[in-house]
Amino acid sequence: MCKTLSHNNKVIVASAGSRKTTCIVEEALFLTNKNVLITTYTNENLEQIHSYIIQKNGCIPQNITILSWYSFLLQDGVRPYQKSVTQKGRVNSIIFKDIPIQLQRIKKSNIDKYFFTEGNDIFRDRVSDFVCYVDDRSSGAVINRLQRIYDYIFIDEVQDFAGYDLNFLEKLFNSSINIVAVGDPRQATLSTNNSLKNKKYKKTFIFDWIARKQTEGLVVIEERNECYRCNQHICDFGDSLFPSLPKTISKNTDITGHDGIFYLEKKDVIAYVNQYKPTILRYSKKTDTMNLKAVNIGLSKGRTYERVVVFPTKPMLIYLNTNDISKAGDISKLYVAVTRAKYSVAFVKK
Repeated sequence: MCKTLSHNNKVIVASAGSRKTTCIVEEALFLTNKNVLITTYTNENLEQIHSYIIQKNGCIPQNITILSWYSFLLQDGVRPYQKSVTQKGRVNSIIFKDIPIQLQRIKKSNIDKYFFTEGNDIFRDRVSDFVCYVDDRSSGAVINRLQRIYDYIFIDEVQDFAGYDLNFLEKLFNSSINIVAVGDPRQATLSTNNSLKNKKYKKTFIFDWIARKQTEGLVVIEERNECYRCNQHICDFGDSLFPSLPKTISKNTDITGHDGIFYLEKKDVIAYVNQYKPTILRYSKKTDTMNLKAVNIGLSKGRTYERVVVFPTKPMLIYLNTNDISKAGDISKLYVAVTRAKYSVAFVKK
């Protein structure tokens, strides 16, 4: 079980397989006399959190609320005090599409057109911007309300945060709420929005922003570099993609007789799949996986498989042949793909 929190705000920076999500679930379940929120960006990860809690506790305790990041922003940020800045009716929902070019030129001073559609929906890229705007113009009413509701807020996959999410996160750091965030700079494959705000801190670089918050005394960073999923061969391959980050120590010492990193010719793929029963991973639906059932790498994040076969992209193949990271393409997705496996990873040559 994770240690009881000793700091008001903490960010756990941890490698794949370090049981990040399990840790926050265990900590949340420990806080039986506190009001707790657990939030994360993707529905996939939200479902994992639900499953972990039910598996460990049998049900979701009454003191724990689980919301996606955008549900949290809409429910507890946008709606309660929206009338302090706009007379529009209740905001219906969030538009998860890019803002049309003609609307991108509208100034923020035109509140109704800048943030909302005619149908009272709010643009995804401007949700956290609006929450901060409302809080600033209501003498901190948004944060004050949250302080009355929650004692702890746990944020999973913090590397996904972008844009004004960082501004809102800083407001939370400055509140009386205990904030605990977990994430991995190596797995920065998604972004909550496409706002240009804080663009230099997007994806992997969010941890530079978090390091700044630590120097300002707002948060304590804790590193965890032990992997309970992958064997050391797989950990070493993943570490090679991010040579500037701390090395990962594997806690998986199982030996199966087929362990580590392998390379397959196409003609051998079917026989290999029949023998080892791996999970097939691909970059996208457009990837040719020889008609084998496959999972997109992005959707596999957070999952554990005994073995995987990866159908790599052309840039990934270049890296595999040259070890030139600059030619590897999306190294975060390559890292995610490799670190899903406990025992073996096989790359299909093209």
